[in-house]
Amino acid sequence: MQDAATLTIILAFAGYLVTFMSTRMLARRQDKLRLVNMRLYEFYGPLYVASQAGNIAYRSLLKKQGKTQSEPILDSEMKEWVLWMTTIFMPLNDVREKIIIEKAYLIVEEQMPQCLLDFVTHVVGYKAVLSKWAEGDYSERRSTIGWPPEFDVYVRQSYQALKAEQTSLLHNSFSRLWSRLTHRKR
Repeated sequence: MQDAATLTIILAFAGYLVTFMSTRMLARRQDKLRLVNMRLYEFYGPLYVASQAGNIAYRSLLKKQGKTQSEPILDSEMKEWVLWMTTIFMPLNDVREKIIIEKAYLIVEEQMPQCLLDFVTHVVGYKAVLSKWAEGDYSERRSTIGWPPEFDVYVRQSYQALKAEQTSLLHNSFSRLWSRLTHRKR
């Protein structure tokens, strides 16, 4: 009788430990998924889409002009360049700049990646150029601060890594099993 009581206590305690540990693991996984989702929905996703749209538009302009790069911007191309900068490129740059400045707390790294700072600086340089254009001064055609080539690579790789992590968190076998156990119909 005493052995049965001891065994019952041990089994009850073991069951409690298993439940406690699995609940804790599930809560950690849910917290991690919540952070990954925030990073995707509020930072890397919008940044990625705006960057892809900007790249597609830029390549489209170059194709239209029969060029492989925008440098130099010829006098005959200036009217088209101003149109694309003011209606397509700068609005997309403004979106990306706003995301970076307002949602910087969502970056994956512990330190702000240099390419993000370089991008914001590039955009600020173009704001000065566009102000001159608004006053009729077209002597400057580009930002004095160049486009950071690693920006697009960083955005794409970060987005893809977070999507992979999200998929892993959503499709983990433990979480599927736990979900089945806790949500089964009675």
